[in-house]
Amino acid sequence: MATPAQPPATPNDLPGVTKTLDLLAPRWSVWVLMTLSSQPLRYAEIKPKLPWLADGQLHPRLRHLTSAGVVERTEYGPRHVTYGLTGRGADLLPVLAQIAAWGDTHLEKELVTNKATGAMEPEKIPPAQNIDDTIALIAPRHATPILAALMARGRASAKTLAAEAMPGYGLTAVYKPLDRLAADGLVTATGTGDFQLSVSGQELAPVFAAITTWAARPPAESDPLRRRGGAPSQTPSGPWATTPPRLPAPAAPAAPSVRPALAIPAAAGPAWKPGDLFSHQIPARPITPAGGPRR
Repeated sequence: MATPAQPPATPNDLPGVTKTLDLLAPRWSVWVLMTLSSQPLRYAEIKPKLPWLADGQLHPRLRHLTSAGVVERTEYGPRHVTYGLTGRGADLLPVLAQIAAWGDTHLEKELVTNKATGAMEPEKIPPAQNIDDTIALIAPRHATPILAALMARGRASAKTLAAEAMPGYGLTAVYKPLDRLAADGLVTATGTGDFQLSVSGQELAPVFAAITTWAARPPAESDPLRRRGGAPSQTPSGPWATTPPRLPAPAAPAAPSVRPALAIPAAAGPAWKPGDLFSHQIPARPITPAGGPRR
């Protein structure tokens, strides 16, 4: 039986969530943010920390994040320029920690051999990659509105979801994103014609809440995101975009070295460390839907 239509009472600011995901979605943006999380760095100091970025990939990411108001470029002289997080960028770190924790818990991991014990155990995934892979599941067009609608309602028919999450589209258009969300383990069919969030989907609520809280904080007057009303969307708008392929990455030099509770502190969050970010190479493998999506 379809759920009767009723006004959704979602606590999430859907436009704010969507804009934030658009900000984070372009490939390597999260890695750049986390590289700058400890201190401002010059370009020549950033590049060795992200050695797998091809020439010409770092500057566009820095420009994108600077125009969005989360990274600032400071010029001390003709050949002395640093990049560092703005206050708004620093406030984004606890949100990234929340996303990383969801990915670490709910995305599939391959079993690898522990060289010390010989036992098989889940591989360790860098937080930045957990964030990228999570965003790749929830940022594609229509995914966020559908998930938010189901968070608000608990369950809903395809007709209700089409009307709320995809206004202006026909009923049949909702089935492709629903099928993808189901294949990724975030949505399930109830067997009565309705859809609802899976356990993994339900546990995205703290992620959406953390993003909403960050997006609702007024930016500084100088913040480009405020002046222009938001960063331009870079999420693909064509066919459904799932997790992008990963390129093998050389390990960065070793450095000295999260799972937040579901209650999200407004301004608290673990500081990223180089050892957290570069714990191992980025594996190249496709998503496998069984048990939970992963790269």
